[in-house]
Amino acid sequence: MTYATLAGAILAEVLGTSSMKYSEGFTRLWPTLGAVAGYLVAFALLAQTLKTMSVGTAYAIWAGLGTAAIAAIGMAFMGEAANAAKITGLALVIAGVVVLNLGGAH
Repeated sequence: MTYATLAGAILAEVLGTSSMKYSEGFTRLWPTLGAVAGYLVAFALLAQTLKTMSVGTAYAIWAGLGTAAIAAIGMAFMGEAANAAKITGLALVIAGVVVLNLGGAH
């Protein structure tokens, strides 16, 4: 259940960040509300995750996978350039999360 809650926190953070992109500096109402709601849900779920997972591991997974997801979404759907360096960086972030989990996530 801990990983499901953490996955929900990551998804909410990704939705919040994507909404922030479309809020145009918080000048558009609905994307702004989406960003606020996304981050509220993300932090609430992350807080629940921290009841049973160490803070270092939880935050590393949350930040790492959230960053990788946003970078991939940016390249796939928001017109950001995709190049070998970015893709290698994403692979390294994901590899780091895997290594953390192999080392014992709790």
